Amino acid sequence: MTSMIEITGVRHAYKTADGPLPVLNGLELSVDEGGFVAVVGPSGCGKSTLTRLVAGLMKPDEGVVKLHGQPVKGPRATVGMAFQNPVLLEWRTILQNVMLPLEIVPTKTTRKQQEDRARYLLALVGLEGFEDKRPSELSGGMRQRASLCRALVHQPEVLILDEPFGALDAFTREDLWQTMHQVKAKEPFTGVLITHDLRESIFLADQVVVLSGRPARTQYVLDVPNTGHRDLDHLYTPEAAEMLAILRHQIEIAQGRAPAEETPA
Repeated sequence: MTSMIEITGVRHAYKTADGPLPVLNGLELSVDEGGFVAVVGPSGCGKSTLTRLVAGLMKPDEGVVKLHGQPVKGPRATVGMAFQNPVLLEWRTILQNVMLPLEIVPTKTTRKQQEDRARYLLALVGLEGFEDKRPSELSGGMRQRASLCRALVHQPEVLILDEPFGALDAFTREDLWQTMHQVKAKEPFTGVLITHDLRESIFLADQVVVLSGRPARTQYVLDVPNTGHRDLDHLYTPEAAEMLAILRHQIEIAQGRAPAEETPA
């Protein structure tokens, strides 16, 4: 497989009044083209910093971040991002919100082609018929679906999801997990998901990367078996329970609450 994302020896520290605050310490990560990786770790370990580096919104102090073999030197139109807060503009309709990236970054497509693309994505996530609604007229889950469409409308090579489902109730969150599988089957992209939900990580990802405590490094990598179509029942199988136990143990190690040589019960 060809690597879409390569992170090698990345170190980064934030400047504070008390001096540098190291966040990443020699981070290593490789994501195959078309792969879907979930990144988990203790709160404040640098997961969101990692997404900003991949998106080109900031540069590392040391090390290299590459997309398709080329060093990332700034923001790229080939990267889409969705966050925990959908940040939809209230004075625009849902269709207009989804089409916003196409207005910011000019393309060679016609206005009709752009609108057709936006309508296709809205239908894909179950929002057909809501194109002319305002964000305040939609539920939280529906707004997050619109945000996902906006991140995908320009057909990015890389989709970064920074805890996009974290603020939703459990039922809505699980519904969106299944929507993500439908989207991934139709839309070719390489995915990076930041999450605190271990069930979410093994349901959505092909691989789960556990970061250590700050300053973070790559502590553990769990490969999720490809079982084809996934449904929520998969989360209640012995195989899923074993993966969750491994990940919980690794998080406890990262938090300093368990020695590295322990094995999960």
